[in-house]
Amino acid sequence: MTYRNPIPTVDIIIELVDFPNRPIVAIERLNPPYGWALPGGFVDYGESVETAAVREAKEETGLDVELLEQFHVYSDPNRDPRKHTLSVVFVARAMGTPQASDDAKNLEIFHPNDGLPENLCFDHDRILQDYCNYRFHNFRPPL
Repeated sequence: MTYRNPIPTVDIIIELVDFPNRPIVAIERLNPPYGWALPGGFVDYGESVETAAVREAKEETGLDVELLEQFHVYSDPNRDPRKHTLSVVFVARAMGTPQASDDAKNLEIFHPNDGLPENLCFDHDRILQDYCNYRFHNFRPPL
């Protein structure tokens, strides 16, 4: 019998604490599926999700992040069109000006009150809506 498990990933909501109103970072993906996303990626074998989040943030934005909390886990089998993944999402803070690198084609800084980026990949629209409810109304997403 062959067992198949979801692939673990991380996504990071990076709050830029040295900018007014703590905007967050979105990247434009270089590889399919194309569009905008939170920084993040696959967890390597032998790596903790916390280490993966810090590594992916650095690789895609050039920022050294401090993880503040584990926000939520998203595991809908259809969240990634490539394969079944589950994502551990972290809220982090960083200082400095992010720069797109690695598999980030471009990068934007935006404030969630001004609306979400268009053409969000995966389930990042849901993640960011949940984050806005948490940040501005102190309401955590339901299990």
